[in-house]
Amino acid sequence: IIGIDLNPSRFEQAKKFGVTEFVNPKDYNKPVQEVIVEMTGGGVDRTVQCTGSIQAMISAFECVHDGWGVAVLVGVPNKDDAFKTHPVNLLNERTLKGTFFGNYKPRSDIPAVVEKYMNKELELDKFITHTVPFSEINKAFELMLAGEGLRCCIRMDA
Repeated sequence: IIGIDLNPSRFEQAKKFGVTEFVNPKDYNKPVQEVIVEMTGGGVDRTVQCTGSIQAMISAFECVHDGWGVAVLVGVPNKDDAFKTHPVNLLNERTLKGTFFGNYKPRSDIPAVVEKYMNKELELDKFITHTVPFSEINKAFELMLAGEGLRCCIRMDA
């Protein structure tokens, strides 16, 4: 699993989720999709793109393997952003998918997820890197904007 991030300190966090290699686009003088295609000998089987960066979304699609590669976009881009890629990327049988909420149906799927979490079959706590009281909610936004951590839990206690 290859993790890609502009923040090198995230590699240690990413290892907890199975990332074995880490690429920082700032370390290269070419587009990150070219780096990944060279690194893997043709591209990766799957990408999951979780930021709202339109350029990162395009890169995620352009580094999947021709013929069977699938890029899944999770992050939400700016409303004025446009996804631009060469049509040959689609003609080469790459697949582009988007998803909101992990493609879950809240009414039927969330209870099963909660049950798995309660039975310790699903580890979600490792995603929480910061916890702040509601009175410090602005700190949570600062952490998010700075690209620090993964998820911040806001405590609603007094």
